[in-house]
Amino acid sequence: MRTSNHIYDRTDIFITEQGHTKGKIEIEEDVWLGANVMILPGVHIGKGAIVGAGAVVTKNVPSMAIVVGNPAKILKFRI
Repeated sequence: MRTSNHIYDRTDIFITEQGHTKGKIEIEEDVWLGANVMILPGVHIGKGAIVGAGAVVTKNVPSMAIVVGNPAKILKFRI
C-alpha cells in the first residue's frame, strides 16, 4: 500500500501547487482495522494486530498488539 501527503514548505505558492510526498505502509496478515483508521506513511502493522476505530497510527504496531486513539497507543496484547 502507498500513501501520499502534500508538500507545504513554501509560503509563496499555494500548497496544491507544491506537489506530494509518497510513502509506503505495510500491513501483515490477520490484521483488523476498525472503521475510519488513518495510517501515516512509513508505518508497519504487525501480524494479528487490531487497530481500533478512528485511530491515527503514526508509529509501527507490533504483532498481536491492540492499539487505539490519536495518536494510536498500545492498549494491550492479544497474547
